[in-house]
Amino acid sequence: MATRGLMVEQPRRPPADEGVAVSRMEQRLPMLLSVIAGMVDVTGFLTLGNIFTAHITGNIVALAAALGRGGPLNVTQALAIPMFMIAVAASWLLARVSGRRGADLARLLLWAQCLLLVGVLTMCVLTNPSTHPHGVEAGVAVMIAVSAMACQYTLFRIALPDAVSTAVMTGNLTNTVLSLVDAVSSTKVLMEHSAGTLRQSVPILVGFVVGCGVGAASVSVLGEWAWSLPCVLAGAAVVVR
Repeated sequence: MATRGLMVEQPRRPPADEGVAVSRMEQRLPMLLSVIAGMVDVTGFLTLGNIFTAHITGNIVALAAALGRGGPLNVTQALAIPMFMIAVAASWLLARVSGRRGADLARLLLWAQCLLLVGVLTMCVLTNPSTHPHGVEAGVAVMIAVSAMACQYTLFRIALPDAVSTAVMTGNLTNTVLSLVDAVSSTKVLMEHSAGTLRQSVPILVGFVVGCGVGAASVSVLGEWAWSLPCVLAGAAVVVR
């Protein structure tokens, strides 16, 4: 008997159900993930040597400034940039190997983000890197946190492409302002679908600002355990349906 005849193919989600699941996640996840991004960015900045663990643009600017003025180079900050690129490529490879798409792929990458953030929490609680923010332990924690955020940003590109990404706060702020001025203008609007853009961008901005505020407050109160908050929210994001 041919071996092929004994193979049982895994059931696949019907295309209609898959579309509904993706649409729901695109509506429900972005604000929650934006809160996580804000928490991770501020917590990393305050405890791991003033490095942006969520928004790599800040690290590129700081690195360019250091090179331009000939000042001391923050090696961890410089390494965070290629680490982010490697983590994005690794997320793509994980998606490719898993063969998942849409909502199933989103959940896989959310699991990866959650596990990486738990790794940051474990590293920080065990080694207390905030006391030596430029030490090896802090550097390792930065790389894990950057990798976690790379999973989140890759998710928006390859699993939920129609959702507003949490990686472009400048763009989201621009869209929000333009949509607002279009809304109050008595003349013809300059942005198409400005009302829809406003509904998408505002929750992302609010989520990020809330995440930053909660992250800063939690560092003052909880110290290294502040990393537990994004871990909890990342776990909650996994079960969003």
